[in-house]
Amino acid sequence: MTSSVPAPAPLGAPDAPGDPAGPARRSRFGLLPRILLAIVLGVLLGLVMPEAIARVFTTFNGIFSSFLGFLIPLIIVGLVTPAIAELGRGAGKMLAATTGIAYLSTILAGGFALTVALLVLPRMLDGVSVGSLDNPEDSAIAPYFEIGIPPVLDVMTALVLSFCLGIGLTVVRPGALQESFVQLRDIVVKTIEAALIPLLPIYIFGMFLGLTMNGQIWIVIGTFLAVIVLVFTMTILVLLAQYGVAGLATGQNPLRMLARMAPAYATALGTSSSAATIPVTLECTKRNGVPAAIADFVVPLCATIHLAGSTLKITTFSVAIMIITGMDLNLPVLIGFVFMLGVVMIAAPGVPGGAIMAAAGILSSMLGFGEAAVGLMIASYIAIDSFGTATNVTGDGAIAAVMGRLSRGRVSGDLSADETPHVQGV
Repeated sequence: MTSSVPAPAPLGAPDAPGDPAGPARRSRFGLLPRILLAIVLGVLLGLVMPEAIARVFTTFNGIFSSFLGFLIPLIIVGLVTPAIAELGRGAGKMLAATTGIAYLSTILAGGFALTVALLVLPRMLDGVSVGSLDNPEDSAIAPYFEIGIPPVLDVMTALVLSFCLGIGLTVVRPGALQESFVQLRDIVVKTIEAALIPLLPIYIFGMFLGLTMNGQIWIVIGTFLAVIVLVFTMTILVLLAQYGVAGLATGQNPLRMLARMAPAYATALGTSSSAATIPVTLECTKRNGVPAAIADFVVPLCATIHLAGSTLKITTFSVAIMIITGMDLNLPVLIGFVFMLGVVMIAAPGVPGGAIMAAAGILSSMLGFGEAAVGLMIASYIAIDSFGTATNVTGDGAIAAVMGRLSRGRVSGDLSADETPHVQGV
């Protein structure tokens, strides 16, 4: 039986005739090349730019980060609540299924990383000893001024509120409240379109400029180059496995599905933030044929609870640091650490460095990391945070595809019509 979901359009495909959001509204220079250009310029200009000018971009990044932190809960409420409501009856089961799949994906990635790390790293790091490093955030170029924009809700409160309201709206008669959340979604999409997407490349440029001028990237890469290569290889294998499952579930070519997620991967590579990448991840996910009602529900949710890439990276670097500092590799403790890490990642904010900050507590309590080891872990993680984040958000698209397949016949909402506005400029 053929699906009623329209065939996904490839990235960069011409607009359909009569498309109101046609070439006149779309950028001729897509988001992916803009992000790549921002990364290259950030690294190159970081070698020569005077600090006084660099502080302008640091100031912008601070303001943008505050604005982003303010918007993240609104993005979650504005997208997740109406998405759950539009799923209709069965939304609660879909929520439980999504959470279960996200947790399973996270701990499988952590288990895979632990297995490879225990087999490979003892030989790879034989005789290696590294001193402690400062947290790269502590040596960041100071902004000229800061503007704090406190969020109305924290991320977890926004998620719980969205679940309660969304599921509640599925059991009452549609009315003004549901229409209000649909309008809120439109406002959120337009804010993303007008503010976040155009400013993302500047934000990414400022991040790479600061990291290059601080020298933290080169220190950590020089110290852990072999571990970084191993982590990157494992993230690719994890993504191939995730999209292999998604391809089997949807009947699509997994490599093509993965290719359509390239803008989301590149955006996360630059922002190191799952939350900042939500708009791009949503658009790429819909281009893989995932119904808007499912994508708008799964992607913002998974941006907070699905951190397979971060778990993989934290697990690998934890074992590496235990080896180079002479700590005992206790297998039962490490296995328990991976399972607990999957739980802790649910509470991690989707901002740069959020995962390692959330994990710092169990690094100390479960693995016995002292202050120096935690500092080394933070320095190692944050300097290459983007690779784990890129794996996280790209994997969100695979989970959304699987949930799109599982949702057929299990929810009462319309999963064939894509009435949600697409984010332009992606």
